[in-house]
Amino acid sequence: MQIIDAIKPFEIQEVELSSWKVRPVKNNFFELVLIKSGEGTQCINYNNFDYQEGSMFLLPPLKCHSFTIEKPTKFVFLKFTDSFFRTPNHRQVGKNEWFKEASYILSNYNQLPGDIIKSETDKLHINNLFGMILLETRNYGTDSVNLITSLMTSILEILIRNIKKSNYFDTDAKVSEERITKMLTYINENIDRTELLKVENLAEVFMMSPTYVSEYFKKQVHISLREYIIKARLKLVEIRLLNSDYTLTQIADDLGFTDVSHLSKTFKRYVGTSIKEFKNNGNYMILARGACAS
Repeated sequence: MQIIDAIKPFEIQEVELSSWKVRPVKNNFFELVLIKSGEGTQCINYNNFDYQEGSMFLLPPLKCHSFTIEKPTKFVFLKFTDSFFRTPNHRQVGKNEWFKEASYILSNYNQLPGDIIKSETDKLHINNLFGMILLETRNYGTDSVNLITSLMTSILEILIRNIKKSNYFDTDAKVSEERITKMLTYINENIDRTELLKVENLAEVFMMSPTYVSEYFKKQVHISLREYIIKARLKLVEIRLLNSDYTLTQIADDLGFTDVSHLSKTFKRYVGTSIKEFKNNGNYMILARGACAS
């Protein structure tokens, strides 16, 4: 296995493998994988999907994944590490907005196997961006961090665009009605804006009676509106706890909890462990779930 380089705030590897071996897993936001050549099967959470040259996958943290290699395969792994989103000097978007976009990907992408990029044009764009990053890393190393960060910015924007255009939201597979799909998307995009998620506002946005919103939501999604919003927010809490330097007060304020005590009690109730225990066990959880049976 050849490691091209490992430069914070990202890591990039180009490797050719004839058999899959569990790799050391670091606590990172997500990892984008490009298949440059070869054939086989990708597995995420025991769901399988055939891959070939040109396939692109998103490997989220805290999920098991592996590859069954049928023909020797050249992989390019691009990790967006937590440091990437802690860097305050992004030119296009402020730190907080960057973090929200990254959190959006992880909290809404349903993490099933398969190509993350559906558009052939966007696949070409990302393939070219990967090539530029590899060349810059080989030729200039740490001297090219700013340029590589800009290239990764472009990749992130393409990822977000494709996820938002697809049906990769965490919804019931049987939910097909356009209104509930739009409502779920609206909630996920505004999960940190409490005032927009009030029943009265949802009723106005989706032209429904306020008394019917909650009933309609539960009928379609099989979970109450209140519980869905709480669980969606707790996904973001987990991401921030493991991958950022946000304080508990900041997290509580940003995500609509009354205070740290309210956040802690809600977290314990739904996640089943205290915030302290979750943070202490975070790295262990990632290592434990870093691969799955073929």
